[in-house]
Amino acid sequence: MPRGGKPCGQRTGGPVDKRLVVVTGGTRGVGAGIARAFAEAGDEVVVCARRPPPAPLDGCAFHPLDLRDPPAVRAFFGRLPRLDVLVNNAGGAPYRLLTGADAERHARVIDLNLVTPLTASLAAYDRLRRARGSVVMIGSVSGTRPSPGTAAYGAAKAGLENLARSMAMEWAPDVRVNTLVAGMVRTELSHLHYGDRDGIGAVSRTVPLGRLAAPADIGGAAVFLASEAAAYITGASLLVHGGGERPAFLDAATADDGKER
Repeated sequence: MPRGGKPCGQRTGGPVDKRLVVVTGGTRGVGAGIARAFAEAGDEVVVCARRPPPAPLDGCAFHPLDLRDPPAVRAFFGRLPRLDVLVNNAGGAPYRLLTGADAERHARVIDLNLVTPLTASLAAYDRLRRARGSVVMIGSVSGTRPSPGTAAYGAAKAGLENLARSMAMEWAPDVRVNTLVAGMVRTELSHLHYGDRDGIGAVSRTVPLGRLAAPADIGGAAVFLASEAAAYITGASLLVHGGGERPAFLDAATADDGKER
């Protein structure tokens, strides 16, 4: 048990114990799915991003915030009356091959996907510690394998997973920190990555479960990691990728009919 006899993230029941959850970048796509999942679980949810959501998110409040501005981030968390869960979701990257001329652009991708979650977590720490709360980092399978075209993003997500493990050890037993490693997700921007309906269908068939994740799938997993059911889970990485990617060699190999000789 942590000091005070209350496991990280545990509620004692009743309306007065309604949790306050902050989801960064929670205005669309995966972030909106995460915000909705916490709201549906009965939590008070605040989403923060530079721009408001295209449509209001039921049960969620919006706060404009540039997460790349450390003083603004510290001021935002400093004004919160309390904080039980922080979901570091803000991030992403355009497709961009590695070239020397683009060094500054790649550095900005790393800043958004790695430095920004660190900044937010440090700013939130005192309130999370008082609440015996938890942090959920939204990672990516791009951080677990080569990511041509999004190399800086993949490197940042790999670093984020390592950061979460170190943070979990340093902040235990007061704050739990875990990473949700997301696979391919079907959002309103999927066409930019996978093409039209046929392209999305073809990509979906490469996933063992036969489809891309929905934002709600990622949201449900995030709610679990922040819940009492995960009270003994910290420093972990939960793979939410539909079974992973089929190894390319299985389709490229020229094997015989499998009969013994």
